[in-house]
Amino acid sequence: MTKALTLVLFLVVAVFPDAGAQQVESDRFETAAGPLSVQFLGHGSLAFQFADKVIYVDPYSEVAEYSKLPKADIVFITHEHKDHFDPKALGHIVTDKTLVVLTETCGRQYQEGLVMHNGDLKTIQGITVEAVPAYNIVHLRPSGFPYHAKSFGNGYVFTFGEKRVYVAGDTENIPEMKDLKNIDIAFLPMNLPYTMTPEMVADAARIIRPRILYPYHYGETDVTQLIGLLKDEKSIEVRIRNLK
Repeated sequence: MTKALTLVLFLVVAVFPDAGAQQVESDRFETAAGPLSVQFLGHGSLAFQFADKVIYVDPYSEVAEYSKLPKADIVFITHEHKDHFDPKALGHIVTDKTLVVLTETCGRQYQEGLVMHNGDLKTIQGITVEAVPAYNIVHLRPSGFPYHAKSFGNGYVFTFGEKRVYVAGDTENIPEMKDLKNIDIAFLPMNLPYTMTPEMVADAARIIRPRILYPYHYGETDVTQLIGLLKDEKSIEVRIRNLK
């Protein structure tokens, strides 16, 4: 592992003092533009700190006490389901200076936000962000409609310094993943039946080839299966954190 991806694991006390009942883990990475820290708040909820900015992805009030967490500079919402688009959580962290980035469907309910569509590329407060597809092909509702339909949800690829971080949102191992290049860190969901099986995540990892893979939003799925499924992929490091 290179020096630039050296990990420091610690309990967040000073900046993220209390996310609720659970202790919050955080990983820290060095980038050419300064440190990047990732707080694992639970479920599909993440927080990044970079260049003096606090960035949340899919804040969800059932997994963290957002009233006790730092205010947001930017919030990214992947799609409209209540465990990803939670106005209660937003109410605690959004100020008149916060930018909320969301999908068109969410934007109809939260009109103060900036809508990004699949394929959009923007620079937001100095951070390059790509909105990429997130949807189901295999896992369908009893009606035959996908749990997540194509074009409704976003994954996001963030560039922090030179590090590219992919937060997939609710998706399966879709064909568009082959277009993701030079991903350093990937967050891939494994929450059945709504997203991917461990085998699907392993397939996605072989397509994307991140240097570090975090399974996230995994519910009761046994995430340790990934270690066995990817044991021969020496260039992909699987890191498991508390993100049920």
